[in-house]
Amino acid sequence: MQAGFPFLSIMLAVPLLAALACLFAPGEDAARADRARVVALAATLIDLALAVVLWIGFERGGPQWQFTEYAPIFGRFAYALGIDGIALTLIALTALLMPICILASWTSIAKRVPEYMAAFLLMETLMVGVFAAQDLFLFYVFFEGNLIPMYLIIGIWGGARRIYASYKFFLYTLLGSVLMLIAMLYMARTAGTTSIPRLMAADFPATAQTWLWLAFFASFAVKMPMWPVHTWLPDAHVEAPTAGSVILAGVLLKMGGYGFIRFSLPMFPAASAEFLWLIFALSMIATVYTSLVALVQTDMKKLIAYSSVAHMALVTFGLFAFDRQGIEGAMMVMLGHGLVSGALFLCVGVVYDRLHTREIARYGAVANNMPGYAALFLFFTMASIGLPGLSNFVGEFLSMMGTYRASSWAAFVAVTGIITSAAYMLYLYRRIAFGPQRNADAAAMPDMTMREYMTLVPLAAATIWMGVYPESFLAPMRGDVGFVLSRLQHAAPPSDAQPTRGHLPARTGGE
Repeated sequence: MQAGFPFLSIMLAVPLLAALACLFAPGEDAARADRARVVALAATLIDLALAVVLWIGFERGGPQWQFTEYAPIFGRFAYALGIDGIALTLIALTALLMPICILASWTSIAKRVPEYMAAFLLMETLMVGVFAAQDLFLFYVFFEGNLIPMYLIIGIWGGARRIYASYKFFLYTLLGSVLMLIAMLYMARTAGTTSIPRLMAADFPATAQTWLWLAFFASFAVKMPMWPVHTWLPDAHVEAPTAGSVILAGVLLKMGGYGFIRFSLPMFPAASAEFLWLIFALSMIATVYTSLVALVQTDMKKLIAYSSVAHMALVTFGLFAFDRQGIEGAMMVMLGHGLVSGALFLCVGVVYDRLHTREIARYGAVANNMPGYAALFLFFTMASIGLPGLSNFVGEFLSMMGTYRASSWAAFVAVTGIITSAAYMLYLYRRIAFGPQRNADAAAMPDMTMREYMTLVPLAAATIWMGVYPESFLAPMRGDVGFVLSRLQHAAPPSDAQPTRGHLPARTGGE
């Protein structure tokens, strides 16, 4: 299935060509809008089908890098694509969320529809490119390119404070990445290659690792986001349209965790161990602080945004536990959070489209007139707090196992975040679905439409799949986690000024 066929290039090209078709389609405004919706949905469904092909065709326990493509461009820079099990799962998550985002925007976006759909399609190309890139600077182009369409989505189709939120989002994430670019230039010059697989096998000297790790940390910490550089996220979520919040929480935040596991841990293992205390300290503060802040929110979107920061702290705990269960748990938290947080933002969008407010106090007892909505909202609330049998439980349990082996104190603090998540999510649900129904307009809201069910039911099915049979997600990435662990446990940085060059070490299997 893999031999010679450019699956990844097609996945990049389909939404890009569809974006151009949306922008330059002829006709009247209404006809162009309808055509743009259909084209965008068709393109994202094609990419979803290709992601299914990748999932089926990926050889578990086979070569580390599969579906590879390579074409030199100039100098050391090359168009190099390929995926391992970690990238496979994140590409599948992206492909699943994108058609759901298009459906969620079908009627809620009424102005500049072709441009809106083009922005989302461009973003899909760039997101898939981040996870598939095997060249250092190609990764950087995709990684930073995502800022542009999301900046436009927030700034043009966002809420009342959209300009402030879009500028804050853009500046925070861009400034952190400038240091990463400088570090990449040093790495390419010193190691003599821009190949990410080869750089993952290079042994940089300890002093260089420290500075390189800090440069990459400046970018990935903002992208996740970690405390205290998380303040752009609540504003971006509150002002973004519903689909923008879904893709921001579902995929864009995961790029920070992906960066840690792709660059920081295998390329700079000594520095990762050196700064373990920093990661754990920031993660403990984020767990407690953002959970308490979420508990007092009056805006539904802002509450879920702060809960995302707390969940991302579980990711950093697991990644830097230097333990198989911790790293696998961190990946499962990222995948589960992508499904569940995206679904929660869709649930907010359902009632916002009817009442045009996100204030919790304006709702109450919607279970009476929206029983289908109340049932799905309860399902995703339970998934968010880690109910056994659903997606988040698996990741949180594995992440806590790894964290406990590294630090019992850190695990204790992390568990308090899980407990408080139950408090603020159940408190949110009680105020929305139950309680007194004070407002007649909230009592008159109709239940979900078929289109809205089509956005939430697939996410519910995937959430159950992850919770009941997590092995289907753990198996593709098991060997890649083993490779990262081998780098952390056995890579000893040399004392000379040049990194060791050589072939990529053999893939480390499960333990």
